[in-house]
Amino acid sequence: MTLRRAPAVLALLCAAACVASWAPRAGAQSTVDSQSAKVAVLQGLDKVTARVSTIRAPVGEAVTFGTLVIVVRTCRARPPEEAPETTAFLEIFDDKPGEPPRSVFSGWMFASSPALSAMEHAVYDVWVIDCTTAAGSGGSGSE
Repeated sequence: MTLRRAPAVLALLCAAACVASWAPRAGAQSTVDSQSAKVAVLQGLDKVTARVSTIRAPVGEAVTFGTLVIVVRTCRARPPEEAPETTAFLEIFDDKPGEPPRSVFSGWMFASSPALSAMEHAVYDVWVIDCTTAAGSGGSGSE
């Protein structure tokens, strides 16, 4: 293995360890599981305006943030008696006018380690905050 690949391998191993440690224990009941987590709470940063927005993204529905189209495939949170961790599987596309949509991110994001699996984009940053069971206000966009 070359030294140039070492950081990528380390990141992959860390991600695998995080996912493996998230696996539910026998008999443990989650207060928010994949069936009841209907909405992912994300935050987005527009680097041009320096504005941070809270995005409520219903699982399975597309929401927009600037030119980004975000689809949350699943959102999971550990129960309160365990170490806190919220994870979400996101697919993010950049849909600029006059161009075909381009995939900019597809994978797991971890609330406790946003840099572990970050979206790389020149204008926007998006990260996971929480999973909830209700859409609250806003439902399909940013606040």
